[in-house]
Amino acid sequence: MFINILLLVIGLVLLVKGADFFVDGSSKIAKALKIPPLIIGLTLVSLGTSAPEASVSINSSISGMNDMSIGNVVGSNIFNTLLILGISALICPLVIGKDIKKYDLPIVVGLSLILLIFSFVISPYELDIFESISLLILTISYILFLIARTTKLSKRKANKMAKELLNETTINNKKKKEKPLWLSIILAVIGLTGVIFGGNLVVNNVSSIAKALGMSEALVGLTIVAVGTSLPELVTSVVASVKKENEIAIGNVIGSNIFNIIFILGLSSTISTLSISPNIVIDMIIMLLSVLIILLISLFSKKLNRYHGALLLGIYIIYFIYIIIRN
Repeated sequence: MFINILLLVIGLVLLVKGADFFVDGSSKIAKALKIPPLIIGLTLVSLGTSAPEASVSINSSISGMNDMSIGNVVGSNIFNTLLILGISALICPLVIGKDIKKYDLPIVVGLSLILLIFSFVISPYELDIFESISLLILTISYILFLIARTTKLSKRKANKMAKELLNETTINNKKKKEKPLWLSIILAVIGLTGVIFGGNLVVNNVSSIAKALGMSEALVGLTIVAVGTSLPELVTSVVASVKKENEIAIGNVIGSNIFNIIFILGLSSTISTLSISPNIVIDMIIMLLSVLIILLISLFSKKLNRYHGALLLGIYIIYFIYIIIRN
């Protein structure tokens, strides 16, 4: 058991640092190839922060551990919305930008509802190939929508926004020397290897720990794995909150939730049809309600205040106790 816990921790470190290295190296390669910063910021960074969840869910899907694959995504989204935004708002009230209120929050609410319908209405208790392709089409559509939306801004403002997105990948804002292209390629390869290998370690050792403790795959996915794979979002949003970068603190969480649903579950269910436990319907409803709460707050208040943060944190603690008791 001790060895499994140690390997699980190593796997989570590889996932988090691997994603950081991969995004950093890939963004440098993209810059060298003259790809606009705007495109890099909206694609590599957005997908990069979801790389740990993607690795775990895909590995779980390949291993036939469907409950962990689904639980990881649902648990991460609940953790992101309730705990990360709760802590960030407690540190400093977060102003909710007009674009997030107008576009991103309604989109994440809609996608959470679509996932519920796919999982329990259209093809009950599974995500089949039709639904997986639909989710991947939504991924491409959302990226194109982001690009179209952002290009409406002036070029200077758009590139500034993209550079801010690129800065999300590191908490150290000290100036760094530009890396040569060959080093960026090595960094990206090492990062991708770390994400893949780390995901494998997490899935295999979590499975062993769950069996030893009598825990279900779904519970492990909703708790240990969800928290571990959400560390990049936690660090990014908390640091952004401390620095009063409101758009990054909220946008990082909402963007990650969107990609978790459409990209990660889309890819995982393409590899293998995901069967869904009836128990997880409660967790999906809580995932939907958590983003609805943020949307409702945005309609009546211009910011997430500290008492909103305390409310979100309190709901997460109650939910966490509930799933432990449920197991």
